[in-house]
Amino acid sequence: MPAAVRALRGATTVDADTPEQIAERTVALLEAMFERNGVDHDDLISIWFTVTEDLTSAFPATGARAIGLGDVPLLCAREIPVPGSMPRCVRVLAHLTTDRPRSELHHVYLEGAVTLRDDLPS
Repeated sequence: MPAAVRALRGATTVDADTPEQIAERTVALLEAMFERNGVDHDDLISIWFTVTEDLTSAFPATGARAIGLGDVPLLCAREIPVPGSMPRCVRVLAHLTTDRPRSELHHVYLEGAVTLRDDLPS
């Protein structure tokens, strides 16, 4: 299959709204997403991060830049504050080129976010 543009999803939670924990959990999530799917730096097109409105101490992109992703376009935004939604959550949508079919991509959910998408294969 020729290379195609695909999107890879992931999410994690933090225990506290601190810059250190947001960076640490964001890095762990990105590393797990990339390792599990064989994503190399040059495969990345862009990464979009969202956070719930209770996370205000840091941008998740700061953690991404700390692991060498500063040349990848990064964007941070706030999630819609839906009543009852998971608190202290960082979500990621990474756009990449890959020769893997969509059905072979594995989205990654860590920490408290493991319950967000139990409909996806692990």
